[in-house]
Amino acid sequence: MADPPRSDLFPSSRLESDAGALFVLQSKGEWWHAGFHLTTAIVGPTILTLPYAFRGLGWWLGFVCLTTMGLVTFYAYYLMSKVLDHCEKSGRRHIRFRELAADVLGSGWMFYVVIFIQTAINTGIGIGAILLAGQCLDIMYSSLFPQGTLKLYEFIAMVTAVMIVLSQLPSFHSLRHINCASLILSLGYTFLVVGACINLGLSKHAPKREYSLEPSDSGRVFSAFTSISIIAAIFGNGILPEIQATLAPPATGKMLKGLIMCYSVIFFTFYSAAISGYWVFGSNSSSNILKNLMPDEGPTLAPIVVIGLAVIFVLLQLFAIGLVYSQVAYEIMEKNSADTTKGMFSRRNLVPRLILRTLYMAFCGFMAAMLPFFGDINAVVGAFGFIPLDFVLPMLLYNMTYKPTKRSFTYWINMTIMVVFTCAGLMGAFSSVRKLVLDANKFKLFSSEVVD
Repeated sequence: MADPPRSDLFPSSRLESDAGALFVLQSKGEWWHAGFHLTTAIVGPTILTLPYAFRGLGWWLGFVCLTTMGLVTFYAYYLMSKVLDHCEKSGRRHIRFRELAADVLGSGWMFYVVIFIQTAINTGIGIGAILLAGQCLDIMYSSLFPQGTLKLYEFIAMVTAVMIVLSQLPSFHSLRHINCASLILSLGYTFLVVGACINLGLSKHAPKREYSLEPSDSGRVFSAFTSISIIAAIFGNGILPEIQATLAPPATGKMLKGLIMCYSVIFFTFYSAAISGYWVFGSNSSSNILKNLMPDEGPTLAPIVVIGLAVIFVLLQLFAIGLVYSQVAYEIMEKNSADTTKGMFSRRNLVPRLILRTLYMAFCGFMAAMLPFFGDINAVVGAFGFIPLDFVLPMLLYNMTYKPTKRSFTYWINMTIMVVFTCAGLMGAFSSVRKLVLDANKFKLFSSEVVD
């Protein structure tokens, strides 16, 4: 049996006076609620970026990377769930990624490393969700009013205002019904977009198919690692301990059921979106396949009703995604501003919650309007955030907790994954930042165009 992590650092009794735990990370959920949360955190409109990721990899390497990252992330999340279960049985129930890492690795600096990465991920996704939601409104507006004068940043301001209102939902558990609807919406727009792509590909109006990669060797390498970073971001989660914290204890075994539910949805949505989109548009795939179906010049390439419904479904789900990835920030705010001796909705706790969450959402909205880099934001977040948290740390935490022998298959599988994805993360970070710098010449502050 593995030696338990250090027991004096994070006793379970600490949660009794922890406002973040009591008010935001309430432990009341069932396994299917965890499945809803996981699906919302992973299966989002970013799947419409998969053809764009394939653009930098090609068919066979795209399939290999998509399948490998799916298997590795499922394995990584399962290992992390086992580590959380082990700590809970040992009397140290962890509800935060940063505390789990600091406890198991026995290093206080890991607490700050994880909280920094998580904050970057959550803020980046918050910005990306608002940006993409604003783009959805812009698409609908441009279709209805081709000569309209409203700009992208104005739609982003509208989305931000709605997010400020929704951000006042107090706890992660209170999002369970919203996240159930989010799961249904993801299946809905995937079905619509895939159907539109297949219909277009079989029609006489199908675009000329071109699957060429970058002409230079260096360009292909950089594009490939940028695409790997994008796929990592799409599969990424980064908040699994916080999601498992919403489960009513004991949580043992419940998270695996939630993961199976989530990855069943992933299998259908990811592969169908990647294959159909890249099959039709190839190397011309945009960072949002809806843009390919609605080109700036010429008629739309799919029935306007189909595209309209897909855009509405995407828009609605983006609100749920923005809420899910804001929970860590809200938990930090609540822990440091709320008084556990007062009620959750007392004036003492309600006023700081209203002010802090409004400021956070306003910041995300401002950054989305100022820097419309959706595809590039996705790649940077994947390289700097999701790869270390979801492809490296879970294996390290498992090896430190259960201490498999160095001759065991598990030990070497975990070490191999850590080494391979650390190297991929470093290369992805360099290539994604490089692309971000190159794209900086293509836009102006508060531009009306989202740069690929």
